[in-house]
Amino acid sequence: MTDALKRLSEEGVAIWLDDLSRKRITSGNLAELIDNQHVVGVTTNPTIFQKAISEGDGYDQQLADLAAREVTVEEAIRMITTADVRDAADILRPVYDASGGQDGRVSIEVDPRLAHNARATVAEAKQLAWLIDRPNTLIKIPATRAGIPAITETIAAGISVNVTLIFSLERYREVMDAYLSGLEKARERGLDLSLIHSVASFFVSRVDTEVDKRLDALGTDEAKALRGRAGVANARLAYQAYEEVFGSIDGSTPPSERWAALEKAGANKQRPLWASTGVKDKAYKPTLYVDELIAPNTVNTMPEATLAAVEEQGEIRGNTVAGTYEQARADIDALGRLGISYDEVVQLLEDEGVQKFEASWNELLKSTEAELKRLAPAED
Repeated sequence: MTDALKRLSEEGVAIWLDDLSRKRITSGNLAELIDNQHVVGVTTNPTIFQKAISEGDGYDQQLADLAAREVTVEEAIRMITTADVRDAADILRPVYDASGGQDGRVSIEVDPRLAHNARATVAEAKQLAWLIDRPNTLIKIPATRAGIPAITETIAAGISVNVTLIFSLERYREVMDAYLSGLEKARERGLDLSLIHSVASFFVSRVDTEVDKRLDALGTDEAKALRGRAGVANARLAYQAYEEVFGSIDGSTPPSERWAALEKAGANKQRPLWASTGVKDKAYKPTLYVDELIAPNTVNTMPEATLAAVEEQGEIRGNTVAGTYEQARADIDALGRLGISYDEVVQLLEDEGVQKFEASWNELLKSTEAELKRLAPAED
């Protein structure tokens, strides 16, 4: 045991668990992770809930009640998932209070089928916030083209947001702009900006999965040397973009004038969150996307396997992002010289990301419908 998780936390990285189930809540496992593993937040998605509902009998009583009421599958899913998020938020409430609202957060996603409908996304974000009714909730909105204005309007309504599915640096800049626009609207409406929080979830391992596939197809020594570098390079350049808006901790990069005015009004920085941090290639060290992305005021959301790997073999060696921007840019540029288009890769990943979220949602619908049928009361 190295207590690497404690050192990671001390470096300014908030450790969030990328998983939730009723069993974690009722067994005390989530509370244990908070107490012993330095976990200060939770993220969820349709895949996580689909797995939780289809395994074990932890949801049977609620599903039986919902079946007796003959609710729709969509309503059943919302009742089940919001109940779990509400309970997890209650468990994390002391962390939320101790951190001044920065951590102790639980994220829940809008229906991904709405990803290209800004108005519907905002409406569902409001509905989820109302249903859960906990201040330490984050509503997840994907960073699609339609998602950008939805982020602004949701923030403007005073609802805290986890912006998900960010792959490109250009889209990330749009996300930060959307957050600032939302804060400016909220300020105009007289809302308390200090109560509004946001994270921007930048996906890491999926970038390497796609780029490595293209590098392997080339098969040259130069291509092989770039394997496993694109995901970290992209994330490091995202942190550079973050500093250009919100300023650096050491003061070497001043904040933008626009942000400085909002901060003066009590606003909180939108922290970068490293998502998709479980390695997909077994040739890579399981802690790659943790060890290489240590920077102040960031979040790393990890599946439990990655959390355990960091605890056992994480190399926490201080800030591993500072001073890397030139090399990160060189790595991305080197891909271009090999004919691998950065813009094409990140757009493909965004499109596939939405499709995967929709597929997961459909699986959640199917498995929940099957459970409702199984537990429906027998006809008289």
